[in-house]
Amino acid sequence: MQRLYDFFRRHPTWVDSFWAVVLLGVSGMSLIAGQENMQGDARLLGIPVVLALSLAVALRRRAPERMLILIALVGVFQLVADVRVQPADFAMLVIIYTVAADSPRWASRFALIGGLCAAPLSQLRWPMHETSSAGNVLITIFQMVPFALAWVLGDSVRTRRAYLAQLEERAARLEKEREAQSKVAVAAERARIARELHDVVAHNVSVMVVQADGAAYVMDTAPEQARKALETISGTGRQALAEMRRLLGVLRTGEHQESGEYVPQPDVEQLDELIEQVRTAGLPVDFKVEGTPRPLPSGVELTAYRIVQEALTNTRKHGGANAGASVRLVYFDDGLGLLVEDDGKGAPHELYEDGGADGRGHGLIGMRERVGMVGGTLDAGPRPGGGFRISALLPLKPAH
Repeated sequence: MQRLYDFFRRHPTWVDSFWAVVLLGVSGMSLIAGQENMQGDARLLGIPVVLALSLAVALRRRAPERMLILIALVGVFQLVADVRVQPADFAMLVIIYTVAADSPRWASRFALIGGLCAAPLSQLRWPMHETSSAGNVLITIFQMVPFALAWVLGDSVRTRRAYLAQLEERAARLEKEREAQSKVAVAAERARIARELHDVVAHNVSVMVVQADGAAYVMDTAPEQARKALETISGTGRQALAEMRRLLGVLRTGEHQESGEYVPQPDVEQLDELIEQVRTAGLPVDFKVEGTPRPLPSGVELTAYRIVQEALTNTRKHGGANAGASVRLVYFDDGLGLLVEDDGKGAPHELYEDGGADGRGHGLIGMRERVGMVGGTLDAGPRPGGGFRISALLPLKPAH
């Protein structure tokens, strides 16, 4: 059935042609059977009328304005040639509906005026002598109703189509704007990650270079082979530092480096201070550490801290007055697990995509970027029963 429906949608003229044939057959039978008060000449002249009206139905969606003009001319011809109303005149209602739904406003108004005039003109041309004047007026009004309803229905379809088209256009525009905002957010977050990774990685590499240079100068009593090894370490460290700065420069394209010295970045040991600050701000937080704490890579510690910071800030912003949160930090053999949950009323998922922890980040966009930089995984979404959950697994060794 769906395939048949799709076929009809792709070939509307075939559908219209089918109904035109049906209308032609019904009207033809009416002509053959004959009508009361219809003379032979009028019956003969009814043949082109039926053909023209059927043609108008068949081509109503291919050329609606032309078919409207054709219907108007046929109506005038019927009045002049004394061809009484017959089943084929149902085509007038079909054309009025079609023009009101799809054609320009001038054609829609012309169809409405013509339809409302059709019944009075028909009543004047073929009055019912056995009916009183008041009866003729009531009959005329009754006959005008179908034409008015056909136009109202078509105009309603036009309005609905315009409304749906406007909604689709607005949705497409919002989607493009959101994609653009997401790209900007990703670029800004990558730049911030670049600065922080520069603090973490560049400092360690610089220390390695300084120590290797110092060892090369002070170890005069060491064998020459050891000196060459230290010089190799120094050269390798300098090369790695230069390469790291080049890669970070790609991430920070178009951004001027901020003035001032870099400050040490937070780690998991400072989560207690962060959670205490959140509690002081009025959000109750249950914090537990599972497993055996041990030193972690600086990038993993920084990522874990930022995820907890942004998750708790989102809870404080969107969770409501009575919201509570819990933070679980789990040390595995090969990674660090994070689970941040809240029982608040929550917010639409898009708000978490847009809102950052410190007013400068971009919520889940920033979290995913951070987790991706250390080769981890992130899962975020509403909890069953209410609230929001963010879980992350950060490997201790980068993925190859």
